[in-house]
Amino acid sequence: MNLATVIGTLVATVKVPSLSGQRLLLIEPCDEHGKPVGRPLVAVDVVSAAPGQRCFFVRAREAAHALPGKEHAVDAAIVGLVDEVRRTP
Repeated sequence: MNLATVIGTLVATVKVPSLSGQRLLLIEPCDEHGKPVGRPLVAVDVVSAAPGQRCFFVRAREAAHALPGKEHAVDAAIVGLVDEVRRTP
């Protein structure tokens, strides 16, 4: 799993049928302090994240499994919201 910050919403008027009704968000990968560490990407939102929120997301096959059903054209999915990050000593 990876951490990210939601930085926007993606509007797509045409999508593959399996993504019909699914929300797409623009996220920016970040470290545990919220500092950006990668290029922004689009992810399917299955937890109702909002712009500015920190979240954790999965990629590749795990992202496709975040949606109900078998086959989805998805390579990133937001699967949780971050309340806080604690490092253990």
